[in-house]
Amino acid sequence: MQYKVVTMKNFLLSLLLCICVSNQSYAQLISKIDSLIKTEFSDPNGPGGVFLVSKKGKIVYEKAFGKANIELDVNMAPDNVFQIGSMTKQFTAVAILILEAQGKLNINDPVSKYMPDYPAGNSITIHHLLTHTSGIKDFTKMKSLSEIAQKEMSPEAMVNFFKNEPVDFRPGEKFDYNNSGYVVLGYLIERVSGEKYDDFIQKNIFEKAGMDHSYYASDRKIIKNRAYGYHQKSDGYVNKTVINFSVPFASGSLMSTVEDMVKWHNALNKNLILDAIHTKKAFTKYRLNSGEPFTYGYGWHLKDIGGISIREHGGSIFGFKSMGVYIPDEDLYVIGLSNCDCHSPTQVVKDIAKVALNDLKK
Repeated sequence: MQYKVVTMKNFLLSLLLCICVSNQSYAQLISKIDSLIKTEFSDPNGPGGVFLVSKKGKIVYEKAFGKANIELDVNMAPDNVFQIGSMTKQFTAVAILILEAQGKLNINDPVSKYMPDYPAGNSITIHHLLTHTSGIKDFTKMKSLSEIAQKEMSPEAMVNFFKNEPVDFRPGEKFDYNNSGYVVLGYLIERVSGEKYDDFIQKNIFEKAGMDHSYYASDRKIIKNRAYGYHQKSDGYVNKTVINFSVPFASGSLMSTVEDMVKWHNALNKNLILDAIHTKKAFTKYRLNSGEPFTYGYGWHLKDIGGISIREHGGSIFGFKSMGVYIPDEDLYVIGLSNCDCHSPTQVVKDIAKVALNDLKK
């Protein structure tokens, strides 16, 4: 009996030691992450950001920095809603795959099947649009963009804005990041589904993933916990430049929170939104006409760093920047959202991912 008592005491002491070591390691991780973030987000009275780390779908770090609204002196909070810019593309890509899974389109279909009057539409496929290999002109590089930036544009009008521009290269010849391709994809989603893009995303993605604080962006709609966007000038911060969200459309007009973005990845991993076969297409590395591989799937950059596969994507739109890194083998996700385009979370998020990958393995 005495032997059992001693064993139980030893067990409890060992358990307590493990808990202490675990808590100490966790505290060290928090400190390291805080230090990394404060190298870029150091002004407590200026615009800031929110950062989150999740492991196996569970949040292990979540913290807000700076102000969500400078004029009203409102501190940033973890549940603030940000414009996520080009991270929108992963939702657009998955929406296309949902339609393929429903048998309503095929990613190898030519654009002309759905838009008969699209120039060179017979040679440009949905796959080319998804992978930024279409060669069509990126509207963000057009000088005339300023003429429509604040206008309400229908998806068709937006496509017409750039579709007759000379192509930069033949489809499939090279990878060149392209916002126009994702605007065309948004228009295709509407034509094929018979629904507005934002309604399709809301019903088929946000609701299924439980993303209750994600939206198609609007400057007029009342959005609870909205973080306001800023620029930094030589004499201080100013409110963001206004753009009509119908212009970036399916290439960059969604809003979300860090916790909703975790729900998004969890839903993809559990095939709550899309079956495994079609989900895999989003995370497959493809090749150019020459056979040369490139590191972009459908809506994500797919990289390999030190033998570790990584999915990542950032976003930038007036007043906001975003970055997310996901490491599939460890089910580790790091995201940073900023409400000033003067603060990029890109390198910070990558550095946090490296630290978390190392420390959370211990």
